[in-house]
Amino acid sequence: MFDIFLTADTWISLLTLTFMEIVLGIDNIIFISIVASKLPASEQGKARKIGLTLALIFRILLLLSISWIVGLKEPLFVLDLPFREGDFGVTGRDLILLAGGLFLIAKSTTEIHHKLEGEEMSNDGPAKVVQSLGKVVVQIIMVDIVFSFDSILTAVGLVDHVLIMIIAVVISMGIMLAFSKYIADFVNNRPTIKMLALAFLIMIGVMLVLEATHLHVPKGYIYFAMFFSLSVEMLNSKIRGTSTPVKLKDDNIVE
Repeated sequence: MFDIFLTADTWISLLTLTFMEIVLGIDNIIFISIVASKLPASEQGKARKIGLTLALIFRILLLLSISWIVGLKEPLFVLDLPFREGDFGVTGRDLILLAGGLFLIAKSTTEIHHKLEGEEMSNDGPAKVVQSLGKVVVQIIMVDIVFSFDSILTAVGLVDHVLIMIIAVVISMGIMLAFSKYIADFVNNRPTIKMLALAFLIMIGVMLVLEATHLHVPKGYIYFAMFFSLSVEMLNSKIRGTSTPVKLKDDNIVE
């Protein structure tokens, strides 16, 4: 079994897949960072570690169930849509991507509203924005499942050996876990970057919905748009210099 590591192709595949897993995992880190920011500062690190650990567990379990993953591409039922030629076979993968995409769109849109408009007023004053760790973890689990399927389907298309896939996932998750705090601080301490991150999540949600309808969108376009937008904002931040940035409604969370 370990003879595969004696060839250069194995190491090239491992490096390529590890890099791809890190790139695909950035979306997950952004979501975890934004959701965890609803917690008191003392619990945010714990939420990030729990979220990434669960993502690692989900990915390994899915890798050990490759035959089931492949089976998700088989139609569960067929729809005869008037605006589409031929029958439309709905698979388990389609349903998972559709649910995940709609959740991301709804969650990100709600977050943008709260950060710009603030929480609704109650009889005792503004509603608290602090959430429980359990509620945050549940949201993280829901998105972990969706992103895990996307990650594993990519891995299956690149590598044939499950052992290489597992090693690549473990390495990529270790790297993301090590840098998650820095990414979270970078996003949460810059209001405009936080809004961009939420916009990115909406875009990813739309892409997942399109994928569920069998309309493939090359991920290169998505990542180029994200990189270009981020580059423009970094230039804007440099031009603004030390000027005081706008404050979002829930930047100051009561601990």
